[in-house]
Formats: sequence, structure tokens, C-alpha cells
Amino acid sequence: MGEEVEQQSFTREDRTRYREKVRACLDVLERMLVQSRFDADQPATGLEIELNLVDEDEEPALRNMEVLEALGDPDFQTELGQFNLEINVAPKRLVDQGLSAFVEGVRNSLNAAEAAANDVGARLVMVGILPTLTERHLQRDVLSGNPRYQLLSDEILAARGEDIVLDIDGPERLRVTADSIAPEAACTSTQLHVQVSPEEFPAYWNASQAISSLQLAVGANSPYLLGHELWRETRIALFEQATDTRAEELKAQGVRPRVWFGERWITSLFDLFEENVRYFPSLLPVLSDEDPAAVLEAGGTPQLDELRLHNGTIYRWNRPVYAVVDDTPHVRVENRVLPAGPTVIDTVANAAFYFGLVRTLAEQDRPVWSQMSFTAAEENFHAAARNGLDARVYWPGVGQVPASELVVRRLLPLAAEGLDCWGVDAEQAGELLDIIERRCVTGRNGASWMVDQVGARAGEGDRHEVLRRVLRDYRERMHENQPVHEWD
Repeated sequence: MGEEVEQQSFTREDRTRYREKVRACLDVLERMLVQSRFDADQPATGLEIELNLVDEDEEPALRNMEVLEALGDPDFQTELGQFNLEINVAPKRLVDQGLSAFVEGVRNSLNAAEAAANDVGARLVMVGILPTLTERHLQRDVLSGNPRYQLLSDEILAARGEDIVLDIDGPERLRVTADSIAPEAACTSTQLHVQVSPEEFPAYWNASQAISSLQLAVGANSPYLLGHELWRETRIALFEQATDTRAEELKAQGVRPRVWFGERWITSLFDLFEENVRYFPSLLPVLSDEDPAAVLEAGGTPQLDELRLHNGTIYRWNRPVYAVVDDTPHVRVENRVLPAGPTVIDTVANAAFYFGLVRTLAEQDRPVWSQMSFTAAEENFHAAARNGLDARVYWPGVGQVPASELVVRRLLPLAAEGLDCWGVDAEQAGELLDIIERRCVTGRNGASWMVDQVGARAGEGDRHEVLRRVLRDYRERMHENQPVHEWD
């Protein structure tokens, strides 16, 4: 999301030309899927983590540019809010001790970033939603300086035609309005990438959709927003509402939201890009000089800039990605389901669970998505976001079942099988998947720990003061890197 876009205004002609260029890119992609060789011989996996900055009082610290300047590391970049950063971890091949490399690399990078943050009076936190946010952090002036964010905010509000309304009902209810997309900055995620061939892509995307609810159940870490206890993974509802370009009338007409689970299983990578072009108008109609058809016909590899930019403004929970590295195209699934945190070891355990399970399910002779409706997968997704480890979900062959029971009895063995197929060391795989199992057995993930702590400290001040104290304890445990199921 942090890709640089220059500040500008857009004319009606710009939008018309952009639509034509996006469709031209789509036509070229269709040709490439038939004619071109995509890089999939040694598939890599990737990891991005969005972070929060707080001050000495555990309040949001609007200092991301100062931290980036002190850090001087191109792997870190701005995110939507001035209290956000993102780290892009170099891709790894799982067979080459990739999971161990993720653990070591992320810890080293975060330690360096923590030192840089400390130099400017800030501290890092990996958490799905910063619990000490207040309504003043939903204002336009908290947006980062990258012009892309201001443009996106302006375009979303213009398309919507009115302020953004956040209305989330959980154990408590929150209803507030905002005059920009600044509330989206509250959503800090972990994004997992898995590179596949175009032929394999549909199976991996369908499998990712089917298991996204279980990822949420075991990884939920966002129970509070603006002092209210809402969903176990409130990030899901918040992101869906904070970037919604639809007025109420358009929702009633069935217009699709830009934060989208989807509506069907797919049979081709092309399906998703074609839907994105067919259903969604442009938000950032920025034109490049590339003629993608001419580049392809000359034997080159088109960048497809307009199609990629358009794709980046449609926030599927599992997003298709087209990219070019060393003049060779590749495609990957970007899994955007998980929150950040609580610790590095928890984050990599979540990654191991996803990478292993998605491979096994994608390669089954009778795939799970042929046995369940897409609607059931979406209902599972929102049930898990609401209830975390206490959610009940539907799964073929067992019906409605507690998510934690399904993970332990059915899915962890499949994840272990998938990691073995990736070439992951069995001992390492076992250690990481044991973390997922212990969360299910103890009923403790980041969200449940935080809710329990707030409840236990109810007499130590008002809600905001309690959340500050809980966040301080959370941050200390985050640095100790003990998995969350072991936290007291």
C-alpha cells in the first residue's frame, strides 16, 4: 500500500484513459498466461508485518518518518498512519530453512527498529489494533506524508459522498464517524505470500479462502478499538468499513465492497483480475508510459503498471499478485487475514500453519472447496473474526464444530504434511505447530489474553488507563518472545 504516487488531481479524461489502459493490461495478462513462462521452479514465500509506534505512556506516537530516518533501512517503509511502520522481509524458500530464517531475520530487524524508535522517544508494538487509540487518532492529520494516502482518502470519500461510519457490535458497541480513511491505520496486519505457478494459483487461492477462518480463530489479536471490547479480531470489521466507498443506497443495490472476501471459488488466476476490472472503478488513475502489448510483442515482460495499481486498491483478504523480477513474471497469493503479533515466534507459527495447510489442501485429489459452499466459507470467516477460538465453523465431513477442535483433530496433521512437502525440517515444523496446538488447548491467543487482563484489572482506573497498563505488559512479553499461550 505504501507505493509512491505523486500528489495530483484527476480529470474525467484521466479516468477514461486509465480504464482503457487497465483493460489493455488485462488483455495482455490473458495472453501471457497462455504464452509466457512464469517463474515457479523454486517458489518462495514472503512475509510483511505492520507495526505500531507508542510513546513512553503507551499512547500512539506520530513519528514514523523520524524512525525511518534514524533506521535508514529500505526494508522498512511508511504505512497509512504516522504511528505505523511496515517491514518487508526478504523472500525465503522453505526448503532452505526458511522458517528459521524468518524468525532470525524478523527479530534482528525489529531489534534494530526498536533501537531507532527509542532514539526518537518511541517504541514498537506488534498488535492487530493498538488498544490505546482514541478518536483523535481517526483524524485526517494522522495520515502519513506519502501522497498516496491522501489521494486514497480523498478518492474514497469522494466516491462515498459522505463521512465514513464505523458501526461494530460485539460485547460492547461502537459507533463513530470519520472524515478520512484514517481509521484504517488502526488495522495492522501480517501478510503472507506464497509464490505458485499460474496453473496452481486457483487451488492455492481457494484453499486460502477455505482456511482463512481458522487462521483468524487461532491468531486473533484485535479485541479493542477506541476503548470498546468488540470482536476478537475487530480488524476485519474495521477494515471492511473504513475503506467502504459505498453509500447506503449502493449497498442496498448489491454493489460489491472494496474490502472483499469474494463470492465464488475460482478456476483461473485470470478470474480475480477480471473481476477487479469489471466491478471496481479506479481510485488512483495514474498512467504509465508503457505499452504492454508492444512490450510483449517485442519479447519483453510487461510491468502492467495500471493493472497492478488497480489491483492494489481492491482489498481482498486473499489477493492475487503479479510481479516482475529480473525480467521474469511471477504470481503469488497474498494472504492478508492475520493481525500483527503478539510475538515473532507466534507470527512464524501462524505462517507455518498457513504455508503447510494451504499446500496440503491445494494438492488434495478431492479439494475441500468442492465439498463446501463459498457462502459457508465466508460465514466461517466472520464467525471466527467475532469469536476467535470460541467460534464454531462448518467443515466438510464433520459439520459445525468448534474451531479449536477442528484445528487440533483435523488440520494440524495436514499442516505438518504440507510443511514436509515444502521440505521443512520435521523438528522445526513440530515446534511451530505445537504453538498453534497449545493455543487451541489453552484457549489463549493474543485476543483472549488481552480481554482476560482487562477484566482482571477492572479496578485499576478507567478503561483507557487499564488498556495502557495492559499494553505495557503486552509489550514487555512481546520482547521476551515467549509464545502467547505461555503468558500469565
